[in-house]
Amino acid sequence: MDALTRLHRSLVGGDEEDLPEDSILGDTEDLCSLSPVQRIYAFAACLVAGLALMILSFIVFVRPIKFAVMFTFGNILAIGSTAFVMGPQKQLRMMFDPVRLYATAIYVGCVILALIFALGIHDKLLTLIAIICEICALFWYSLSYIPFARRMVSDLMVKLCDTEL
Repeated sequence: MDALTRLHRSLVGGDEEDLPEDSILGDTEDLCSLSPVQRIYAFAACLVAGLALMILSFIVFVRPIKFAVMFTFGNILAIGSTAFVMGPQKQLRMMFDPVRLYATAIYVGCVILALIFALGIHDKLLTLIAIICEICALFWYSLSYIPFARRMVSDLMVKLCDTEL
């Protein structure tokens, strides 16, 4: 077994044969199965495209609506890239884990609001507020993968914002 196959199995948590047969995602993973090398390439391509969109969005920062659309789609691509490594079923299961449920819901809500404000309402101020909330929610969501990171950031914020001497 080569190193990429071992990496893939450790990230996925076992073989792909463990998926239930009546699962919709289990059926699609059988139909669209990629080799571990192809999964790593797809992950890298999707992540690089997402990061490129996020970085390029700062060029059009003076136009908040274009910035919001580019930044949000880049953000979605970057988050979605991990589905190539671990599979969409495990990605969704991890996103909606009770530890991450509120952070995921707030992040998805902010993404939807940013797109609605940018594409539907065309309000620059609301779009920028939604983007700032989206970044904060993504930061909080990302901290859930690091043990005790949320607690440390919370304690730090309490100490920084404490007005008592």
